[in-house]
Amino acid sequence: MSNKRRYTVLEHILFPIKSLNQNKLVSKVNSKTILITGATYGIGEQLSLMLAKTNAHLILIGRTEHKLKTLKIQLEALGGNVQIIPTDLTNQEDLNYLIKILLNLENGVDIFISNAGRSIKRSINDSLDRFHDFERTLNLNYNAPVKLMLKLIPILKQNNGQVINVSAINVLLIPAPKWSAYQASKSAFDNWFRCVAPELKVDGVVCTTIYLPLVKTRMIAPTKAYDKMPAMKPEQVAKLIGNYIISRNSKFQPWWLIYGQLGSILFRQLFEWIASNSLKKQNR
Repeated sequence: MSNKRRYTVLEHILFPIKSLNQNKLVSKVNSKTILITGATYGIGEQLSLMLAKTNAHLILIGRTEHKLKTLKIQLEALGGNVQIIPTDLTNQEDLNYLIKILLNLENGVDIFISNAGRSIKRSINDSLDRFHDFERTLNLNYNAPVKLMLKLIPILKQNNGQVINVSAINVLLIPAPKWSAYQASKSAFDNWFRCVAPELKVDGVVCTTIYLPLVKTRMIAPTKAYDKMPAMKPEQVAKLIGNYIISRNSKFQPWWLIYGQLGSILFRQLFEWIASNSLKKQNR
């Protein structure tokens, strides 16, 4: 998906473009090891390109081995220090192998950016024989990052590390029809992460959640309704995450999300009535 189009006026209002102090970022991640899941496309790829221009050691995780190899060549041409580990995070053998490598790193992991995710939109009536959709989504969006964190927490404590969860605004809003697999799995990890964050903070580990609106990546491409909707660019999200690496603040959410949350509380019954009636019309 091309990201070269210019932002519309509405997108500039909804997603103000903030600059990134590259010198501060370089200083912050100097000689540190950064683990990025979902590194081969979209946000993960742009993060990798941005961080390759620092002195950080990047460990990039993705399922597509040839894409990882191509990305490694590209990043090393920029001066990046890159290690790639092709991994299907829903495969327990792959996940255990990745954990073994990470636990044997000389200096461990300093920053873990949990970016990999699976999205699926499907009616519950079309899912009655597709339990595997829920398993796969839960395995990637919840089980894998939890297992990784459980193994990495002792190392992150030693390194006064940071975990950045790339999440979605959906988990803070009223659930929408046809998104049960995705929203349940993302909400599960969001709640788990928020539960452990205060405990980890006591031990010097910062937990940061980035609540994102729509982002123009291949993950949203199958949902044609999103084609003309306002969305952030992956490059902008990469800079945003860079700023939160520098500040180590605990949360980002769009300035307007509070109004959506308020509406989710005040107008829940109205929303559900509109959604039900809309679905009835579609099913006629």
